[in-house]
Amino acid sequence: MSSIALLVFPGVQALDVFGPSDVFSEANRFLAADSHYHIELIATEPGIVSCSSGLKIQPDRHFREVADSHDLLLVAGGPSLAQQPLDAPVHAWLQQASRRARRFGAICNGTLTLARAGLLEHRSVTTHWSDAAALAALCPTAHVDASHLFMQDRELFTSAGVTAGIDLSLHLLRHDHGTEIALNVARRMVTSLQRTGGQTQFSAALAPAADASSPVAVVRQYVQHHLADDLSVATLAAVAKMSTRHFSRVFVRDTRVTPAEFVERARIDAARAMLENSPTPLKTIAYRCGLRDAHQLRAAFRRRLGITPQQYRLHFGTQLIVDSESSLI
Repeated sequence: MSSIALLVFPGVQALDVFGPSDVFSEANRFLAADSHYHIELIATEPGIVSCSSGLKIQPDRHFREVADSHDLLLVAGGPSLAQQPLDAPVHAWLQQASRRARRFGAICNGTLTLARAGLLEHRSVTTHWSDAAALAALCPTAHVDASHLFMQDRELFTSAGVTAGIDLSLHLLRHDHGTEIALNVARRMVTSLQRTGGQTQFSAALAPAADASSPVAVVRQYVQHHLADDLSVATLAAVAKMSTRHFSRVFVRDTRVTPAEFVERARIDAARAMLENSPTPLKTIAYRCGLRDAHQLRAAFRRRLGITPQQYRLHFGTQLIVDSESSLI
């Protein structure tokens, strides 16, 4: 019997709880009784817990009642965690409970709670892409890599946003009981055993500049409207009316990426939109976005998103959905 504890709190993301719970409970269908998972919800406050969606769950125990060890201890995430940390006694309990557990970790931005409990120092972790910067600021010694759906650092396991908790749970299940059991559970849940690519494919790659009138913002706008043109550093510096060296320094300071990296991200973002909303051939998309040809487009997608343009279109293309629905009429 493997014991799993999930820490929940008012405002918890429901799928952070139900996704992993369903993976391990479904696994019990295929496991011998002495290998079953026992799942327990541990609450930060007494009584019924309301999820961020309004759903209510009844935890098994309050954290102050838990002094035993678990095979796996997971901390769920929730929209409120960025602004409303859990109480100090919960963090203190997590420090002790994680030491007792064989494995521990977090779903989504539950990593913020682990960081506040001092459990991520000098660790490699991931989290929801929108909370990666906050996590890095909260724990500067941690290596935060938001490109992954989940990560392992020895006994520590972390996952990206929401549904990635299912990916992590399937990974843990496969580690515990092999690929066949994990594949059976994935089939039951009608999901992939291992999704292609990382969470970068779901993120908003291009954030707006703070000051729309700044030279950097002007350059960003120029890039958006001239993707197929020459966008060398010299060209962009001329647009900003700066020397090349000074422009490069200012751009990196304000955006935290080099001009060349920003240009490639902008081109990929434009290509993503075309792949999502049109059946345009890859070579045409590549030309319009300034990526020269389909080969360079594929290389850029693999480097930045971890998948090919064809896979991205298959996952997110609305044109495919329209065509599929039309065939049913």
